[in-house]
Amino acid sequence: MTAQTWTIPDPQVQPEFYADIPLKRLLAWVVDCVLIGLTVALIVPFTAFVGLFFLPLMFLVIGFLYRWMTLAGGSATWGMRLMSVEMRDGYGRRFDGGTAFLHTLGYSVSLAFPVLQVISVIMMLTGSRAQGLTDNVLGTVAINRSAAF
Repeated sequence: MTAQTWTIPDPQVQPEFYADIPLKRLLAWVVDCVLIGLTVALIVPFTAFVGLFFLPLMFLVIGFLYRWMTLAGGSATWGMRLMSVEMRDGYGRRFDGGTAFLHTLGYSVSLAFPVLQVISVIMMLTGSRAQGLTDNVLGTVAINRSAAF
């Protein structure tokens, strides 16, 4: 079995891949939250408004499914696509379903523990590849789509 080489762009040689990524990820996150909120608002009436009693759970489940499906389908959520950002694995490949699931699970765990989310944001702001905590654990990165290879 041969080892695959690291093909994610080097931020020292190709900084255009990482330009403004933390800001773009923040804006994408806001767009995604609005889309998830609108989806939940559209679903609640179909539950005869009983869903209001389970609103946090609905947000969690719909948000998880939204992130997982959009990351698996195009390596970016709709907010990321709007901001021209996409996720890549450690070998420069687009996310598959398994990587998208693990990334979404890591994101969900970090939301459950605010200290992990703060650590993740600090890592994004200070790291040369703008990777969050989940990105570092999985070896994934967010890059500018217009500069994608």
